[in-house]
Amino acid sequence: MASEDDDKPRKKITHEIGQDLSLLSVEDLTERIALMNSEIERLQQAAAKKRASKDAANSFFKS
Repeated sequence: MASEDDDKPRKKITHEIGQDLSLLSVEDLTERIALMNSEIERLQQAAAKKRASKDAANSFFKS
């Protein structure tokens, strides 16, 4: 029976800010921390790109 469970696709990890964490296992919490850390990194990279574009435009129009 365990092999049948292994064949099923695993549910995608999602996290809702402020949700109840009491029902999550340590493994679930660790996975969510990794998910959130990767999302923070993605947001920081997007912000850096936008900041660089804005700075380049500001520098071009100030000349």
